[in-house]
Amino acid sequence: QVQLLESGGGLVEPGGSLRLACVASGFTFSQHDMAWFRQAPGKKREFVAWIGFSTYYSNSVKGRFTISRDNARNTVYLQMNSVKFEDTAVYYCAANEPMGLTTQPSDYDYWGQGTQVTVSL
Repeated sequence: QVQLLESGGGLVEPGGSLRLACVASGFTFSQHDMAWFRQAPGKKREFVAWIGFSTYYSNSVKGRFTISRDNARNTVYLQMNSVKFEDTAVYYCAANEPMGLTTQPSDYDYWGQGTQVTVSL
């Protein structure tokens, strides 16, 4: 049974940091590309970061967020630094078989349930 379980969300002040983690099971993690998406209330799910043969970020988080993975732990991370109010959203990790970089949610095979990140004073 495929499972992606996110953790690490919470309340953080603007300018602060947070690290999200996503633990995968039920598939060969090392042979899949991984990504983070987010969805704010009333908005469409949007791409945040991708890790495959390299890494790629949306313009809105480039230079502030870092995606990484630990294949020995079947875990992908999202280090969030210098967070802003507009980073508030539910963050989801997703996995797909390698097809090159894709930012389209429909291209991903597996999804987690999400973890809430709220940036507030």
